Amino acid sequence: MVKRAVTSLVSLFWMAIATPLAAAELVMVEQKGCTYCMEWHAVIGPIYPQSPEGAFAPLRRVDLRDGAPDGMTFDRKVSFTPTFILVENGRELGRIEGYPGEDFFWGLLGMMLKAKTDYQAPTAASSAQRQG
Repeated sequence: MVKRAVTSLVSLFWMAIATPLAAAELVMVEQKGCTYCMEWHAVIGPIYPQSPEGAFAPLRRVDLRDGAPDGMTFDRKVSFTPTFILVENGRELGRIEGYPGEDFFWGLLGMMLKAKTDYQAPTAASSAQRQG
């Protein structure tokens, strides 16, 4: 009886560890011909996956005409491209509408991540790495 209880507890422990935690995701809603989308891809796109923000909230690209991906809900219709929507558990947490340039994008994204998730802001050293 004790052996069965221990085996059950061990099984539950391993299932809990193996179950992925909900992760944040940054959904970029874009459309063909969007000049600001192209600018984001040229300036931010190559470095985003290696940034602390990109590691915390990986990017998913979505076409404006396709709407929210399956299993995701946006709080309201997307009207501008690019729009960056922070999603966790399939639910919108916040958004950045438009691409205000590199410096503003990183600042706005950092503020949104800190306000809406358990994201820890990068140190000065990691910020310098992102820019260099």
